[in-house]
Amino acid sequence: MTERAHAAHAEGETGVWSGSWVAERLGVELAGDEALTGLLGLALRRNPKRAHLLVSNVLGKHVPQSPSVVYGHGVALGRRVRELLGAEAAEGAVVLGYAETATGLGHSVADGLGSAPYLHSTRRAVAGVARAGGFEESHSHATSHLLLPQDPALLAGDGPLVLVDDEFSTGNTVLNTIRALHERYPRKRYVVVALVDMRSPADAGRLDAFAGEIGARVDLVTTASGTVRLPPGVLEKGQELVARYEAPPVDPASGPTTEHPEATTERTTEATSEPATGPTGGSPGAVSPGSVERVELRWPHDVPDGGRHGFTAADRDRLESALPGMAARIHGALPARARRVLVLGFEELMYAPLRLAQALEQAVGGDVDVRYSTTTRSPVLAVDDPGYAIRTRLVFPAHDDPADGPGERYAYNVAGAGFDAVIAVVDSAADTPALHAPDGLAARLAAHVPHVLLAVVPSYVPHASPAPQAPERPPMLPEPLRGPAFSSYAPDEVGWLLQDLSDVTLEAPTEEREEAIQSGGAHYAESLPVEYQPSEQYQELFHAALDSSAARLARAVGAVTEVVLTERSPRPVLVSLARAGTPVGVLMRRWARFRHGLDLPHYAVSIVRGRGIDANALRWLADHHDPADVVFVDGWTGKGAITRELAAALRDFEVSDGVTGFDPEIAVLADPGSCVRTYGTRDDFLIPSACLNSTVSGLISRTVLRADLVGPHDFHGAKFYRELAGADLSPAFLDAVSARFPDVTESVDAHVKELLSADRTPTWEGWAAVERISEEYGIHDVNLVKPGVGETTRVMLRRVPWKVLARAGAGADLDHVRLLAEQRGVPVEEVADLPYTCVGLIHPQYTRGATGADGKAVTL
Repeated sequence: MTERAHAAHAEGETGVWSGSWVAERLGVELAGDEALTGLLGLALRRNPKRAHLLVSNVLGKHVPQSPSVVYGHGVALGRRVRELLGAEAAEGAVVLGYAETATGLGHSVADGLGSAPYLHSTRRAVAGVARAGGFEESHSHATSHLLLPQDPALLAGDGPLVLVDDEFSTGNTVLNTIRALHERYPRKRYVVVALVDMRSPADAGRLDAFAGEIGARVDLVTTASGTVRLPPGVLEKGQELVARYEAPPVDPASGPTTEHPEATTERTTEATSEPATGPTGGSPGAVSPGSVERVELRWPHDVPDGGRHGFTAADRDRLESALPGMAARIHGALPARARRVLVLGFEELMYAPLRLAQALEQAVGGDVDVRYSTTTRSPVLAVDDPGYAIRTRLVFPAHDDPADGPGERYAYNVAGAGFDAVIAVVDSAADTPALHAPDGLAARLAAHVPHVLLAVVPSYVPHASPAPQAPERPPMLPEPLRGPAFSSYAPDEVGWLLQDLSDVTLEAPTEEREEAIQSGGAHYAESLPVEYQPSEQYQELFHAALDSSAARLARAVGAVTEVVLTERSPRPVLVSLARAGTPVGVLMRRWARFRHGLDLPHYAVSIVRGRGIDANALRWLADHHDPADVVFVDGWTGKGAITRELAAALRDFEVSDGVTGFDPEIAVLADPGSCVRTYGTRDDFLIPSACLNSTVSGLISRTVLRADLVGPHDFHGAKFYRELAGADLSPAFLDAVSARFPDVTESVDAHVKELLSADRTPTWEGWAAVERISEEYGIHDVNLVKPGVGETTRVMLRRVPWKVLARAGAGADLDHVRLLAEQRGVPVEEVADLPYTCVGLIHPQYTRGATGADGKAVTL
C-alpha cells in the first residue's frame, strides 16, 4: 500500500467506506443515522466472543485523526450533558470513563461539562491504592476494570454520575458499572454518554427497566445512533475469515507468504521490525531504521498524568497553563522538514497525549499536519484494503509490567501512513527496558518512521505528598484596556475587560472556519474571520442607511436608557457584551449624559455561546462595583441564545464564587425575538452597526477564547486592528446617532410611558420561529438559523451562508443584505409570514464547495 493511499484512508478521502470490506464478506450492516458511516468503520476482532469491531474515526484510538476533531467531539458531548443536567446539577457531577478506549473521551467530556472531577477505570493495579470498586466488561478481550480514586469520596457524593464509553452496544458494561457502584454509593441520577448508540432493538429497553429497578434516573447522550444488523452465523464466519487472513509465522529470510495479498503488510509488520513499505512505497527493507530521541516535556509536577486516580478542576487549570510550553518544546525537537506528524499515546494514557497533540496542532498552524492515535491491547486483524478500517498493524510486547502478565500490544494504521515523525507519549511506569528492546515499540516505530521522539509523562503517585496549591487567581486582575491604546473609542467611552491579542495571528478563511466549527474540530471563538473590507458600493449603502435610520436609532437608544434608569438603577454600571453591544453601550452612556448629566461607568466584556461569560471580568466588576447596579447591554436579540447563555453563566458564577446580585436581564436596542423585558423597540430594522465588522466597533475584533492564549486567570482576548484606522467609521456612527438626540426627546418620553405601562413579558416568539424554520428547511440545528437583520448580516460577513429568507415586501432595510447576497452568490427567498424582516441560514453540513442542505451538491 502506498503511503498516499494509507493517509487518504485514515482521513476518509478515498471515497470508500472503511467498513465495506467486512460488510461485503459477513453481511454486517450499519443502520441508523446518516453520520454513522462517517464516524465508524469496521474490522474483524481476533476475539472468540464477538466477530466485528466498530472502529471509530473520531476517537483517536485505532485511526490517526486531527486532535482538535477528537477533543472537539468529547467536549461537545460534555456541553450537551451540562445542558441536560442544568448548571446547578452539573456542578455536583462526577465523570467516569472506561479503560482503555474511552479514557481520553471521558476526560474531554468532563472538560465540556465544566468543573466536574474525572476518574477513569483502569486495568493497572497500583501498589498502595485500595480499590473503591470494579466491574466486568463481558465482551472485551480484557474484562476486569478497577476503580482506584485517590479520594474515595469522589464516588460517594449524591450528585449525578456521568459514565462515558466510546460506544453503547449492548448496555451490559454500563449496567454492570451502575449496579456495582449503586450498591456502595447509591445516587438519584446517572447519565450515560457515548459517541454512538448501537444497541439492538432487544437491548433498547433494558436501560429504562434497570433505572426503574434501582429507583434512579438514567439518561443517554450520544453523537449518533443506530444498530448493527448481524446475519445468522456471523461469529463463525468472522472466525473463519480471521483464520484465513491471519498471518502465519514468517521466516524473514524467505519473506511472507502470499496466498492472501491483502494481508501481506500486516504479516510483515508483525514478524519483523523491517518496514512493510518505505515512505515512498518501496519493498520491505528499503528504508533504514529511523532515529529515536527523547524530548523533555517538563510536565508540571503537581498535575496527574490522567484520571486513573482522579483529576480535578484545579488539575485542569494547571495543565492548561503548561500545555503551550510543552508543545513548543515538542515543536522545537521535530525535524525542520516534518510535514506529517503523529502523536501516539499509550493504552490508558490517552488524554495527556491528546492535549499535547492539540497544543502542538495549534502551535504549528497549517504548516504541519498533526494526527493523534494510541497503542492498544485490542487484537484486531489488519487487512490492506481501502474498505477496511485497520490497514496495518505493528506488534510489540507490553512494556509497563501489567498486572495480568506479558502479552502483545498493537499500534494500528501507523506503518505506511507517510508520517515524517512520531512522538510516542508514555508514562514513566511504561518507560522500561521492554519499550527500548529490539522488538519493542520504539524499534517498531523507528522501522517505519524516519524520526521517533519519546516523551515521558511522570506517573502520578497518589500517596506522594501534595505540592503546595497555587492561588485560585492572581490577587489583582488587570485594569480595563482603553483607547487610543486599545480601540478607537475615547478612553472615557468604554473600558475593555479583555486582553490584547493584537500581535497574534488568529484569522482564518471563512470556509476553513465553517468546516472546523461544524465538524466539531474547533469552536467559533478559537479563531477570527478575515476582516471584510467593504466595497465602495457597500459603504455607500451603509452611509445611506445611517442617514435614514439615525433618528430611529436615537429614539430606541433614549427609550432603553430611560427604562434602565427607571427600573434597574438610578446610576447603572453599563456592561456591554462585546462587540455588538459596545456601540450601543456607548450611545446609552451618551444619552444619560445628554438628558440627565450622568457620567455612567461603561465596560465591555466577552461572552461566548457554549462557554459562558468571562468569569474573571465578573470578578473584576464585583470587586469595583455593586453587582446589583450592573446592567448588561447588547445590540439586539435574535432567537435569544445569548440571553439564555448569560443567565446560565451567572447561575454558575454564583455557585463557583458565591457572588450574588448580577441581574441576567439584558438591555437591548431592539428585541425582535421577544426575549427580554428591557428594550428600545421590538421592531426588526437595520441597525447600521451590524453592517460592518471592526470598522464600526472601535476597530476591535470579536472576542477570542482559546486555551493556549487565555489562561484560567486571564480575561478573554481580542485584537485591535490599528492598521484599519483609515477605514474607521466608529466615531461617525456614534456622532450621527447622538446628533439626533435633541430631535427625538419628546417622542422618547412618549414611547417610554408606553413601554413602562405595557406588558413586556418575553414570549420567545423568535425561538419558536427559529425551531420551525430549522425543521422546515431540513437544517435540524437552531445554531445555523440566524434571525433578524443584524444576525443575517453577520452570517453574510463571517460565516458560509446558504440562503436568506426575506419577509415579502421588506424595503431598504435589506438593501445591504441583498448586495452581499449578490456578491456571494447566495439566493434570497421571499417568505410571506416571516416574523422577522429576514433570516440568514448558515450552510448546513458544510464542506468546502458544498451548497445543498445535505452538504453534497456542488454548484460553486
